[in-house]
Amino acid sequence: MRALLVAAAAALALSVAAASAATPARGCPAAWLKGWQALANKVGAPVYCPKQMPNPLDAKIGGRYADIYSIGKDRSYLVSFLEHGDLGSGDVHVNFRGYPGRSAVPKCPAPVGHGTTPCFSNPVAHLSANGIRATVYQVNQGADQWHILLAWHYHGTLYAVSEHVIPPYRYSTQVRHNLTLLLKSLVLVQPKR
Repeated sequence: MRALLVAAAAALALSVAAASAATPARGCPAAWLKGWQALANKVGAPVYCPKQMPNPLDAKIGGRYADIYSIGKDRSYLVSFLEHGDLGSGDVHVNFRGYPGRSAVPKCPAPVGHGTTPCFSNPVAHLSANGIRATVYQVNQGADQWHILLAWHYHGTLYAVSEHVIPPYRYSTQVRHNLTLLLKSLVLVQPKR
């Protein structure tokens, strides 16, 4: 009887190990993981990879929809995905940002005159999903201009994801719905040392 229990426990342990190794759906999709892992390693901080994106985008860094891939000297990053909709479908544009070790909203050049202005402003609501409580910003600068943006903190780092409000997602309710789905799908990718 004891040998049977030991064998059953060993089989269960093997099946749990195999299941956890074979469930990339819980984490960053396998086709996208390499790019997000490389980003986490370069900035030396966790990054958020989405498990889904607004149609027709994917989140493969360096892939068909890659737009901007920028890492600053301060390790802040902007990763952007864009489809122009050349066949009349309109633009779909999503940005991911991270500011390792910084929690304050960054400053951007002021649109008129001199000086700076907060890059994210006019907070209008909060969205909670996936253990994240994000602030919804409606007035944003730089690459996030004309976007609705979600910003949140994790372990002393400010993160953001935004989507452009433009056809085919003309109304802010559609974009906010897309951002809610994105927020629910985010998974952390930890840097490897």
